[in-house]
Amino acid sequence: QVQLVESGGGLVQAGGSLRLSCAASGRIYSINDMGWYRQAPGKQRELVAVITNAGSTNYADSVKGRFTISRDNAKNTVYLQMNRLKPEDTAVYYCNIEALTAYGSRRDSGAYWGQGTQVTVSS
Repeated sequence: QVQLVESGGGLVQAGGSLRLSCAASGRIYSINDMGWYRQAPGKQRELVAVITNAGSTNYADSVKGRFTISRDNAKNTVYLQMNRLKPEDTAVYYCNIEALTAYGSRRDSGAYWGQGTQVTVSS
């Protein structure tokens, strides 16, 4: 099993900053992509940013130039630095990883989600 623990959400004024963290633990053999998604009330979950195990990144157009995704492979942790926040960034943010889990000599691939952390940006 894999557990993801998110932290760093909260309430901030427009123009402010927040940093989200997501730490993965459990029977992890390796982690491929790590990403952040968000879901606003009444809307579908959308990709915010993703980072590969080689360090390549991709961002939603709405956050380019404001958000930065990074990872610490030694800690199995992914971060999302969010600057110049806007009210439209208000959502529940979820981390997601694609990982191989180890059970003896067996390796299974899967996608895992965090529990979500609320980010609220006031105008």
